[in-house]
Amino acid sequence: MENPLQSPAASPSTEPRRRSRLLRRVLLALVLVAGALGAALLSLPAPRPVTRAPAPAPAPAPGPAPRAMALTAVSTGVPASLPGLAALIAERERHLRAQPRDARAWAVLGAAYVEQGRRTADAANYPKAEDALRTSLRLRPEENARALEGLAALANERRDFSAARSRGEEALRLEPRRWTTYPLLIDAYAGLGDHEAAQRTLDELLKLHRSPAVRAKAAAVHWDRGRCEDAAAQLSDAVASATSPVEQAAYLEQSGRIAFERGDREEALRHFDAALRLDPGRRAAMAGRGRTLAALGRTAEALTAYQQALAEQPDPEHALELGELYQSLGMEQEAGPQYGLLRARVRQGAAAGVDDELVLGRFEADHGDARSAVRRLREEWRRQPGTAVADALGWALHRGGQDEEALDFALEATEAARGGGVRNALYAYHRGMIEQSLGLPGPARRHLEKALRTNPYFSPLAVPQARAALAALGGPPGTEAPGGAAIR
Repeated sequence: MENPLQSPAASPSTEPRRRSRLLRRVLLALVLVAGALGAALLSLPAPRPVTRAPAPAPAPAPGPAPRAMALTAVSTGVPASLPGLAALIAERERHLRAQPRDARAWAVLGAAYVEQGRRTADAANYPKAEDALRTSLRLRPEENARALEGLAALANERRDFSAARSRGEEALRLEPRRWTTYPLLIDAYAGLGDHEAAQRTLDELLKLHRSPAVRAKAAAVHWDRGRCEDAAAQLSDAVASATSPVEQAAYLEQSGRIAFERGDREEALRHFDAALRLDPGRRAAMAGRGRTLAALGRTAEALTAYQQALAEQPDPEHALELGELYQSLGMEQEAGPQYGLLRARVRQGAAAGVDDELVLGRFEADHGDARSAVRRLREEWRRQPGTAVADALGWALHRGGQDEEALDFALEATEAARGGGVRNALYAYHRGMIEQSLGLPGPARRHLEKALRTNPYFSPLAVPQARAALAALGGPPGTEAPGGAAIR
């Protein structure tokens, strides 16, 4: 029987026709598909031309990290940024937890603590610095000039100039060509009133090394010796050749201080503003800006600037300045807290080994107990007889009614032959007032005029008193100030 699911066999005559029909159907289908695809392609938007993206510009080479910059700074005696110091301290602390016998790392850590304490006016850094530096010496008791140099820097910040001199000289005996020790010794000699030794040390330093930091140190020595133009020129060069914004800001702040002490308010303000643009946390420039704004009569701005400086780092010197500015404005209630802050900061500093007897003695002489000021400053003079201490002790003795002895210290502070060659309006004012009390009208008039000629804005409290004293002495009605303005 025939299977119904099985197709009958095709005959040989029909097979070619069957293939031809199949081929035509396939070709027709291909044509239809191609047409459809063509229509679809025609309906699509024209493709955008392919363009190759330009190669990205090469990224600028990264500058040195803040930590590396701070390491360079503390190793070469130049100012360092606060973020860089914090990073360096954190890195050294981590390293020393793993490698506690690395004497060099302990010395670097100690130097970084010293610089951080100086920048922030936070004396709590100093005991940590001392521990780190002494640990370095214990691990490497011989040939460790780096740790000795760090201890000299620490002693200067604590105002222990005898210790700074001792440590600095010891470091130089080990490495006589270690130029970074010389500026520390210059500060120590100046603090001890040995300006001849400071000059000799500067001369030796200049034979070894010349850099912006050395120029800035030379400026300080020139200023102390009364060479004002030389000081300004050295600072100008230091600012121009500084290698970092933080370093440049430090020298601009120093330039602002010198400009103010010469009575040039506008130039001082330019320098302080430029320093703060480069380093907004520079407290000395903030306080200098406040001092200068007050001299320009921009009192509200001056108060704000001082308040910002003290909020950043409450330095007792700046608290005294702000308190006296408040007093000059008749704002006694506002002055009181600033004087309280001064006392508190002096106590905190003393707990960390800082000698702030000079600023406390100056405060006591004018606003507290003059006899206490004399006791404090006599001891300070015995320990480190610098020019600033001579002036402060002379003034305290005058305030305590001991004018004969007071004049001797005033001469020490103002006579170049006795080491007091600095042009300082406050020192000249103190000497003039002492001479007036002693019945010496000619010298008194001469030194009061010199004070107002040097800087007619040296103190918001003392300038009116100087003018009143001149009037009582029967001096001329007007005295030429810088710029040709009359002082009245």
